[in-house]
Amino acid sequence: MARSCEEQELLGRFAEEYTRAQTPIMLDLERAVCGCDYGGTSWTTLEEAVQIARLLALDRGTRLLEVGAGSGWPALYFAAEFGCDTTLTDVPEEALHIAADRVAREPPGCRISLTVADGACLPFSAAHFDAVSHSDVLCCLAPKRRVLEECRRVIRPRGTMVFTVISVAPGLCEADHARAVEAGPPYIEAECGYPDLLEQTGWKIIDFIDVSAAYETTGRRHIREVLTRTDAIRELIGGAALDDMLQRRHRNVEAVAEGIVRRELFVTSA
Repeated sequence: MARSCEEQELLGRFAEEYTRAQTPIMLDLERAVCGCDYGGTSWTTLEEAVQIARLLALDRGTRLLEVGAGSGWPALYFAAEFGCDTTLTDVPEEALHIAADRVAREPPGCRISLTVADGACLPFSAAHFDAVSHSDVLCCLAPKRRVLEECRRVIRPRGTMVFTVISVAPGLCEADHARAVEAGPPYIEAECGYPDLLEQTGWKIIDFIDVSAAYETTGRRHIREVLTRTDAIRELIGGAALDDMLQRRHRNVEAVAEGIVRRELFVTSA
């Protein structure tokens, strides 16, 4: 699938982030902030991963697809804890190599498949999976509608999809909308609200949970934990990159606190 220069640049940044996230200092930071050490890039905490697994009713024999799985969080956690047959897909090969290395070190005792694939063009047959999940993926992708359509195609009838997404609050004035876009992920803007987008792509919303407060708490924790590790992180990424990281996180936390950026968890059925 052809990608714009902006999308290619973003993929390159993600590849670098996944590699850097495997360093001891960044894994230590992740454990302090999210309670896990997979080198992930979403804001899914261990507590939230447990909640998602419950909502998906994961069990041994469940065929789970994780879209935008990155280096394996939380997909490999689901596999290890619940014994579900798990397929991980993403585009940065570097991330899936990291996930594969972890599987080799810590075999989960169930079937694991890793596939380099774009969420907008999944290489699987129709109705192949029992459950689908993705964590803060749609807000980092341009073709949101196509991703939801593909997830709908590959899931069995009445299968469950659970996902989190960061979005711009509706009804903002032009200035606040612009600030929300600047404070969020690269593709935070959507063509319409997610409830409408889900309905238009064949999904039924079972539940909706506003997890913005938890997202703000995690963001503030991230700032505190980075500040206790500034010397080591500066040595790893450089002073300019560290300053940029903190500035972006402060902007994001302030936007969430103001209510112009939010994070939502959707439980949907095919």
